[in-house]
Amino acid sequence: MVSFSSPKVIVQIAIAGAQILGRAFAAAGRQAIQNAKSTPANAIGSDVAGVSNATSGSLTDKLTREHRMTLDEARLILNLKKEDSAERILEHYQHLFKANSPPPAPAKPAAAPKGGRQPPPLAHSHYLQSKVVRARERLEAEAKAGEQPAAEASPTTPPPPSSAPPPETGGKSN
Repeated sequence: MVSFSSPKVIVQIAIAGAQILGRAFAAAGRQAIQNAKSTPANAIGSDVAGVSNATSGSLTDKLTREHRMTLDEARLILNLKKEDSAERILEHYQHLFKANSPPPAPAKPAAAPKGGRQPPPLAHSHYLQSKVVRARERLEAEAKAGEQPAAEASPTTPPPPSSAPPPETGGKSN
């Protein structure tokens, strides 16, 4: 019978495990180097919500680059649908802004509850609050752009050529 408690077997298992772990780390390192070489340097963390895809000269793409947020992302942040009204946008904005605001400072220290434990302070997030504000601004900019009359939105174009011949001057030429 073979005894598995011998120190030689334990050392062999430890060495085999270390070799396997070393090979895995080496392969992960090689893959990380390969990924770093194939990823453009300016693409790391710079694309916010598809902003780099907004390359056309359209008004929507211009607003996406300016606000660094797509229209879809703004709707997701405020939990809105495409057909929601301006009043609904404002309701969602106010609710989310208030939910992520820091609590007002208490006027006087509150008495400790009977259990001796204080309730945890309400959580707030300046980051989320700023995302909510930026989402509202993006939606408002899109709405303002949609309200522009067609004459203001596009440059003036010459009138189409008429198919009628030009009028004659009435005099005969010789």
